[in-house]
Amino acid sequence: MNDLRIVFMGTPDFAVGVLKTLVENNANIVGVITAPDKPAGRGRKLRASAVKEYAEEQGLTVLQPKNLKSETFIEELEALNANLQIVVAFRMLPKVVWAMPVFGTFNLHASLLPEYRGAAPINWAIINGEERSGVTTFFIDEKIDTGAIIAKREIELHARETAGTLHDKLMVLGSELVLDTVELIAKGEVETTVQSASEKLKEAPKLNNENTRIDWNQPARVIDAHIRGLDPYPGAWCDMENDSEEIQVKIYGCSFRLEEHRLDPGTVRSDKKHIDVATPDGFVEVLEIKLPGRRKMTSRDLLNGYTFEIGAKLL
Repeated sequence: MNDLRIVFMGTPDFAVGVLKTLVENNANIVGVITAPDKPAGRGRKLRASAVKEYAEEQGLTVLQPKNLKSETFIEELEALNANLQIVVAFRMLPKVVWAMPVFGTFNLHASLLPEYRGAAPINWAIINGEERSGVTTFFIDEKIDTGAIIAKREIELHARETAGTLHDKLMVLGSELVLDTVELIAKGEVETTVQSASEKLKEAPKLNNENTRIDWNQPARVIDAHIRGLDPYPGAWCDMENDSEEIQVKIYGCSFRLEEHRLDPGTVRSDKKHIDVATPDGFVEVLEIKLPGRRKMTSRDLLNGYTFEIGAKLL
């Protein structure tokens, strides 16, 4: 592995776990590519990516290109003289970048490819009620998440899995898989598998305001999975109508139970400790909620100072 000169590309916390594993196993990281610093918080101060913060702590060379095709960046990348590139939660690369190193460029994807290609595989696996998930390494090609598969690892999903818990599990599993993949490449023992081109494959599109909204007309089990699949980020949301006030709320922790009732979907039932929302076949209990201008809090904390009037509904 010492003969490899590796450039690592990534931005969020998920990528940090992988980079940290490579560093701790003495991989020769000659450069780290990450996103430019971005304004964040109320003061809109520039904030470095999680990968940049870790890379600088380790004394690694960091590049933050705005344009991956710019001559300046290409020259800087060539100067690193890497023979392998590893991509984890980064942007789509132009061919001039991914085709540069002699041993290629491989990506770690948080699903069992070819299922769940796309930007949000962790979220969609939970939203869709999958019983298993995993990670895949593959060589990058011209399309998104379609390249030849190098290796996979899979795990069973817990019944109450959230996007947050699965993120952390797959970060550890992915770190191990990346290390194994690097060792296979170093030994010249890689055997790839071409991905299926079936039209029936499940996808993992980018999360947006439409596909994160809760539909209270869905069965309780479906709503429960939807909320868990978006917890803690970006959070499932809906409108709330309470005593002539209509606001947008986000719901995080939840549970559900099947029960016959005559309430309209979305109707809120609450006491001093619990918030139940009616669905066609039962109730979803809201355990964590965020109202505009307030921090995320447990339902019990919210109910200490907030009242749901008769007829309150989540829309």
